Amino acid sequence: MSAAPPAVHAADGLYLRRRIVNVAALALSCVAAVVGLLFLGWILWTLVSKGITGINWDLFTKDTPPPMAEGGLRNALFGSAVMCGLAILIGAPLGVAAGTWLAEYGANSRTAIVVRFVNDILLSAPSIVLGLFVYTLLVMHSGGNFSALAGAVALAFIVLPVVLRTTDEMLRLVPAQMREAALSLGVPQWKVIVQVLYRSASAGIVTGILLSLARISGETAPLLFTAFGNLYWNSDVTQPMASVPVVMYQFAGSPYESWQQLAWAGALVLTTFVLLISLAARALLLRNRVSHD
Repeated sequence: MSAAPPAVHAADGLYLRRRIVNVAALALSCVAAVVGLLFLGWILWTLVSKGITGINWDLFTKDTPPPMAEGGLRNALFGSAVMCGLAILIGAPLGVAAGTWLAEYGANSRTAIVVRFVNDILLSAPSIVLGLFVYTLLVMHSGGNFSALAGAVALAFIVLPVVLRTTDEMLRLVPAQMREAALSLGVPQWKVIVQVLYRSASAGIVTGILLSLARISGETAPLLFTAFGNLYWNSDVTQPMASVPVVMYQFAGSPYESWQQLAWAGALVLTTFVLLISLAARALLLRNRVSHD
């Protein structure tokens, strides 16, 4: 029998080499995934084991206590809800409006390219930089008056680029035939956007808003420079107001065991809230995908 030509041996060697590289890459990927999951499980177990003992009725009905005293996080939970709610009310409409302009009016103009570039910079900017900006803009100009409103504005700067990007992408995914069909009937463009495009992209836009809410709920740095914090109950948005991330930051490093317990309990509540928001966003997207299919 004649020997196989050299080209066949070269092809077999190349195929074997690719198989070995593929198996090695797959093995390394699996190892990396397992290590990542192990660390994630370790973090979650530590959070649950240390935070579950602090979950009680007092956590939601009492304010943050002085050292060596019992208390809860009622004022901090209220402050976080107020500031996150105000941030969504400020940032979400602006983000939806700006994203609509980019997708429907700006299109691929030079201005739209610049706006998208600036939005990407704002999206990746450290939150502490945004907090310092709002501190200079609002707090210093008001005589050093920290306030929940300033904290909400700082968080709104985080909400804005997320909602803008989501709205822009979701509207551009709407088929052009829907626009053309509505416009051919003589419907004004603003009515096409409101009654046709927003309805088609509503699930994606709402998902972006929910994800931005999940992100700002755990932000600490911007609030340290704006809302500052408050150990007492306060419902005046023009005054300093407590928040769960700031209380966690202050109490976790304290030498008092009661404060440390409240910090762990607050971390568990905050993590659970973010998890629920993320699950709601995924469920909304899945429901919209199933309905379209």
